This record gives sequence, C-alpha cells and structure tokens, in this order.
Amino acid sequence: MTTTQRPEATVQVSLTDEAVVQVTKFMEQEDVPQDSAGLRVAVLPGGCSGFRYGLNIEERPLDDDMVVQVNGIRVFVDAFSAQYLNGTTIDYVTNMQGSGFTFSNPNATGGCGCGSSFTA
Repeated sequence: MTTTQRPEATVQVSLTDEAVVQVTKFMEQEDVPQDSAGLRVAVLPGGCSGFRYGLNIEERPLDDDMVVQVNGIRVFVDAFSAQYLNGTTIDYVTNMQGSGFTFSNPNATGGCGCGSSFTA
C-alpha cells in the first residue's frame, strides 16, 4: 500500500482578521467542499517588477502542496512560492481606490506602484 506524503509545512503565512472574513465569504460563494477546500497563495512570474501574487479558492490541495492552517483557513502553497512567501501577512483593505487583498512580504526587495508586483 502506497501513501502520498505531503511536504512538511515549512512556510509561515498570516491572514489578518479581515482577510479571513473575506476568504470565508469567497469560499461560501464558490460552494467548495468545506472539508478539503482552501486558499491557494502563489508567487507567479510576471508583473512589472518580476513577480506577482496569485490567490485562488481551490477544492483541494495538489499532492506536492504545503498545507498550512491559518485562523481556520487551509492555505495551499507550492514549493516554488514558499521561498518567496515565508513571513508574509495577507490583509484585505478597503479605501477610496477600492478594496482588495494586500501583501506585507519581508522577502520583497522592491515593488511598483500597482502594489501587486514585487522583486525578491
């Protein structure tokens, strides 16, 4: 009998209370299975500074994902993204320009005016 081992959770990601509220709302809207669904947090090549963040509600983690419980939310992170996300805090803010998720990433060495792209 073969079992699939998930990688040890070696990434620290935080969600503020407001981010948890918004992720929970999105998960309810997506009507995903509560026992396996979570928030995928990814770093993707692109954006005006080299990397951009990706957030997505998914029904289940991939076999090689790290799965971290953060304030009752399952967070799925792939190994490539983990090296750039460790220590990151995700918030949800509303201001005059609109509302959306923001990232406070200690690994970012620079960014741009759009706020969704960074260098590391």
